[in-house]
Amino acid sequence: MSDTPKRVRVGRVPIDVLTFEQAVAAVLALSDAGAGGFVVTPNVDHVVIADEDPAFAAAYQAASLSLADGFPVVLTSRLMPTRLPAKISGSDLVGPLVAACAERDKRVYLLGAGPGVAELAAAKLRARHPTLRIVGTDAPMVDLSKPPSTRAPIVEKLRAASPDIVLVAFGAPKQELFCHEIAEAVAPAVLLGIGASLDFVAGTVKRAPAWMADRGLEWAFRLAQEPRRLFHRYFVRDPQYLAIVARQYASARRDGRPFGDAEG
Repeated sequence: MSDTPKRVRVGRVPIDVLTFEQAVAAVLALSDAGAGGFVVTPNVDHVVIADEDPAFAAAYQAASLSLADGFPVVLTSRLMPTRLPAKISGSDLVGPLVAACAERDKRVYLLGAGPGVAELAAAKLRARHPTLRIVGTDAPMVDLSKPPSTRAPIVEKLRAASPDIVLVAFGAPKQELFCHEIAEAVAPAVLLGIGASLDFVAGTVKRAPAWMADRGLEWAFRLAQEPRRLFHRYFVRDPQYLAIVARQYASARRDGRPFGDAEG
């Protein structure tokens, strides 16, 4: 893998062209470099949010790594000269990344999810990896409509703990905007947005069976669990993804550029 992976673009979202194994190695290399940064995992919903929210799109542009989370995003890349080789969800990434952190004595911090979830997830991760160094857990209330100064205590806790990797489980778009805001202040820590992954690790929320996830049906499993919260997302907001991709494809054809060109 080269130092700078090739990128494609879906809507306003850049995505690195990496296999799963390369993605794990890239996160660890980012940590080893000691410059900090943050990692995002775009899915259909993220592409739609970025199309509507300039601040969210700017966060994606600033991300150190962008890893394709979602079968539709990978499927879209099949129309491009350069294809995304794999779906790399934050939830799939957590296990191998934490195992590698245990092997390499990297310090991990769990941030977000509901009250007590990070602590429960930490206990389960320590049981699986006895040498894992979890240096902090926190489930703060984060309101991005308030000034950044209101989040200074979170930043101070992170700096005091000196983690190498911070797993941020606020959900989109909050976690991406938050990571963008604090990344420089907490460097050399590397922040990774992981959505509901701490709930999955803790066992407070069930994850879709592997056969559903492998066939792009994880959304249906989640909808069955949380229909009231997710109905609008899946059936009102996310269908806009098709229009975004169609518009991008038509623009590329009109301008004589490759579809998915990260520079276009």
